[in-house]
Amino acid sequence: METYLASQRGNIFSDVAVLIYVFDIESREVERDLDTYNAIIDALKEFSPNAYVFCLIHKLDLIQAEHRQRIYEERSSLIRSRSDHLAIDTFGSSIWDQSLYKAWAGIVHKLIPNLYVIERFLSAFAKKIDAEEVILFERSTFLTVTSVTSDVGNMNPIYDRHERLSNIMKAFKHCAARNTHTTPASAGFLVMHTKTPQFNVFLGRFTDNTYIFVVVPPGEAVYNCAVLNTMLAREGFSKAAEAGYADGFPLPAVEGPGANGTNGTANLQSDTSPDEE
Repeated sequence: METYLASQRGNIFSDVAVLIYVFDIESREVERDLDTYNAIIDALKEFSPNAYVFCLIHKLDLIQAEHRQRIYEERSSLIRSRSDHLAIDTFGSSIWDQSLYKAWAGIVHKLIPNLYVIERFLSAFAKKIDAEEVILFERSTFLTVTSVTSDVGNMNPIYDRHERLSNIMKAFKHCAARNTHTTPASAGFLVMHTKTPQFNVFLGRFTDNTYIFVVVPPGEAVYNCAVLNTMLAREGFSKAAEAGYADGFPLPAVEGPGANGTNGTANLQSDTSPDEE
C-alpha cells in the first residue's frame, strides 16, 4: 500500500473510473483504516477527480440485528467525514444475505453510460404493455441494471425483491450448470414464466448482455401481448441505445394478421369474456 501511494502513485491512480473500498466492520484499527483510506482519496482527487467511489461496510452479519443499522450509519458518517468532500456511495454488506447484490447492482447502475436513454425507453415500453414493473438484468451476473415501476408496482411491499431475484436466478444458473455439465457462465435459458390469478411474470433474454423481467396483470391475452411486444422491442431497444434517443418507442413495423398496433406494437384482444378466459 505504501508503494501504491508513493512510487507508483501516478500509475495506480491515473484514469480510474471506479474505486471500490471495503471496510471490515470488525477491524480493531479503525483509525488506521481511515488514514489509509484518506490517503487513497487524496491520490484519487489528484489523478482521477471524476472517479466514482463506493465503500462497502462489510461483515455486518456479525453485528447484532438490533444494532446493525445504527452502527452502519455511524461508520458511514465517519467514512464520509474522511472523504475530503468527495461524493461517495456506501453500502452495508454481508455474504450471508442479498446485501451484496444490492451493493454491486448500485455500482453497475452508476457505470451504465447511456442509462437515461435506457430508462426512457423502458418507461415507454412499460406503458405500452401496461406492465406493473420492468427490470433489466445483466446477463452473466443477474445484477439489476435498472428498473421502471408503475403506480401499482410501487405498492409491492417486498422492498428487496430485486436482490432476491438476483439471488434466485444465480442459484438457478448454478443448478442448471450442474445438471447440464457446463459452467454457470455458459448455462442459460431463453424464457421463464409464472402465471397466477393475481399477476403474470416472465423473464427472457432481451439483448446479448441483458435479460428482461416483466410483471403484467393476470390474463392470457395480456400475457401473450406482453411477450410478443417484448420480442418486438429488442431491435428498437438496441437502436435507441446506439442512437442515444428514447423519446418515442422506435419499433419496426409488424407484418401479419393481428399486428396492427401503433409504432409496431401488437394489440392482442381476446374474444372471450373474463369469465370464459
